[in-house]
Amino acid sequence: MSEKQKYTRADAVGGKRKKKSKTSNTSNLITAPDGSSKKRKRIGRGPGSGMGKTSTRGQKGQRARAANMKPGFEGGQMKLLLRLPKRGFTSKFKEVYQPVNLLVLAKNGMGGEITPELLEQKGIIKDATKKVKILGLGEISSPVNIIADAFSKSAEEKITKAGGSIQIRKKQIIAHS
Repeated sequence: MSEKQKYTRADAVGGKRKKKSKTSNTSNLITAPDGSSKKRKRIGRGPGSGMGKTSTRGQKGQRARAANMKPGFEGGQMKLLLRLPKRGFTSKFKEVYQPVNLLVLAKNGMGGEITPELLEQKGIIKDATKKVKILGLGEISSPVNIIADAFSKSAEEKITKAGGSIQIRKKQIIAHS
């Protein structure tokens, strides 16, 4: 044998050879490390697939068959979701407000008449059709007329002290046709 062709005993008997390093001259091609990608399990391909003749489902029984079981089914036992205690209460009459502080109104330099539509245009609230509550954090110096669905006591005092006025927005009744 020449020096260029050196075979080992493993080569002669068909054993494992040393892997060639996966280096390339281009630095932008990065190969995945060994073991990072795995072939998916191909089920239902017979005994030669390595998954057995029963396709990893075992013999007989409910789970071996093509029965569709609902999520959380425990073989007739009471579901975990039903075994856990129920706590709390959620009122269907709960009123959810979009809060706006006086500090935010002063920071944006708002004056004159402030409506929920104007607040939505400025990006202070998300939806003008939903309820808005004015809260008293911060100070307001200029007199303003604010139209909203609710006011905190401190916000009401600060607005009237600055010479402004508050107005509670009327509920719009939509007639169903």
